[in-house]
Amino acid sequence: MPVVPPWLRQRWLARVVAVGLALPMGAGAQALAPKKPMLVEVDLTDAPRRLFHAHLVVPATSGTMTLVYPKWIPGEHMPSGPVVDVAGLVVRAGGAVLPWRRDDVDMFSIRVEVPAGTSELDVTFDLLSPPPGVDGFSAGASATANLVLLSWNQVLFYPAGTEPRNVPILPSVKLPVGWTLSTPLLPAAGAGAGASSTSFAPVSIARLVDSPVLAGAHLREVALGTVDGAPHFLTLAGETQGDIELTPQQQAAFAKLVAEANALFGARHYDSYRFLTTLSDSVAHFGLEHHQASDDRVQGRTLVDPELFLANSSLWSHEYSHSWNGKYRRPAGLATVDYQQPMKDELLWVYEGLTQYLGSVLGARSGLLPGTSGRENIALQADDMQQHRGRTWRPLADTAIEAPLLYAARPDWQAWRRGVDFYEEGTLMWLEVDVTIREKTKNARSLDDFCRRFHGGKSGGPELKPYTFEDVVATLNDVVAFDWRGLLQKRLNSLAPGAPLEGLEAAGWKLAYGPERTALQRARETRDKQADLRASIGLLVDLREGNVGALIDVVPESPAFRAGLGPAMRLVAVNGRKFSEEVLRMAVARSATEPVQLLVENADTFRTYSLEYTGGARYPRLERLPGRPDLLSAILAPRSPPAPAKGQ
Repeated sequence: MPVVPPWLRQRWLARVVAVGLALPMGAGAQALAPKKPMLVEVDLTDAPRRLFHAHLVVPATSGTMTLVYPKWIPGEHMPSGPVVDVAGLVVRAGGAVLPWRRDDVDMFSIRVEVPAGTSELDVTFDLLSPPPGVDGFSAGASATANLVLLSWNQVLFYPAGTEPRNVPILPSVKLPVGWTLSTPLLPAAGAGAGASSTSFAPVSIARLVDSPVLAGAHLREVALGTVDGAPHFLTLAGETQGDIELTPQQQAAFAKLVAEANALFGARHYDSYRFLTTLSDSVAHFGLEHHQASDDRVQGRTLVDPELFLANSSLWSHEYSHSWNGKYRRPAGLATVDYQQPMKDELLWVYEGLTQYLGSVLGARSGLLPGTSGRENIALQADDMQQHRGRTWRPLADTAIEAPLLYAARPDWQAWRRGVDFYEEGTLMWLEVDVTIREKTKNARSLDDFCRRFHGGKSGGPELKPYTFEDVVATLNDVVAFDWRGLLQKRLNSLAPGAPLEGLEAAGWKLAYGPERTALQRARETRDKQADLRASIGLLVDLREGNVGALIDVVPESPAFRAGLGPAMRLVAVNGRKFSEEVLRMAVARSATEPVQLLVENADTFRTYSLEYTGGARYPRLERLPGRPDLLSAILAPRSPPAPAKGQ
């Protein structure tokens, strides 16, 4: 385990006291009272074999002391702290090993009897980082032979009953030889401890957990420019040097994203910003937001494969938007005082739904979603909701409330169960809000005005400003007077067999279907190794190696459903020919003249199913509605960002 020498510990402590521990992480947050800080040292030299070694020095007093492991992780909206991956936990005082006991109800808590005269506990343990193929957001696969993404909450115990924003901490990390890192954390002044070890300036636990570290053997930072006094960087870590090559067009699109987002919101709430991008086929693929960075994990060849880049293109705009919508402005039910309190997810249709919409908008405005792909992205989300027949029994509001469970739900029968639909249906909902504002003000105002009023304010470092449903309604009414409460409640609580397309149609477009896939749909199906035929015969088919032909989902009341098909069955043959993606798509395309017959395996039983379908190939797209103004194109059009504001 790495050990901080006494001279360095004293220098750190002196710096903590000197700066008065001014570590704001909330509206009206007070400077921390000078006190002895915690030390957190993480040795990542074993990261290639997925072992993270953690060493903590925790201030203590005699008597029973409870240490807690972070449970509810910001941005993940559920109790996803990977306490099950903690191994080798040892607690010492003055060199002597102390027994500890886990709480038999709250298993994220341990209790220790601290001997008299003890001022600190020495805690060591390993985190068992998962192997490739394991999902689970930040608790998923995060390390390979060539890179690692460190989420500090995974290597941390802290005293129960304390607020993370008020607990000072001195972090450091040791890397494999030759690796470099990128993080929003600032290095400690004059506290370097070697070429492979980095000590960081003092922060609160809340700021630490909000500041992941991306490190690797192949890592580069690309400057995207300074806006409103804050520098922006695209950090790339890949398995090879070739994975992190960036084209001038891609770099220009990322720089444009920064400019467009700052123009949209009118102020920023970070001192600097980093798109921490992991390019690997051996990590979990997702995005996770932070105030001053985003944890963006994509396939290894994303930058060098144009189709793969297109498939992932809205990830960065979505996560970047979260710096304003989710980190700075956060639902009160998600702004808990520590990581042990349960979160209330009922406003995720704002937190995630609005961000999903803004991700599409900023993706189009920046050029990350080029050409028609901005509209194609909305078409795919609209069709996804059209196929979710669970809208007949579960309202949108319930998908947000049950989000802690739905995030982990299986994909089978998702069209009937519904999932975290506040993302896609949120896009349709906020498009309707945007169009309504434009109609009510004769295009004098738009959702951009709401974003500036709700998420703007004064530029500065990370800050948290919680909100309620009433705050959302009040700000919308400040933009233009309307029955926003009634509209939002209707969209949140109504039941219907089809997607809510009123906003899309008011924007001058309709959800339509054609015989060819759009470029964006083709790219995403290729990336996900799926064949999405839900809009025609009602099947979502797995094409992954070892699972080819398995039915991921079946749409209720679709031709496949009426024929008797269900998830987990496997397609063996189509119209007498061995199953392949091409054979299946061809059969569907010819369904007007040839019946579709599927030979299916179901738990070692084989049966042929005949589908009553004659509609041919059918894939979602958007078509213009004649006689209506094209508001959607105006929404997705690039802005001319104003000159960076001075001190605003």
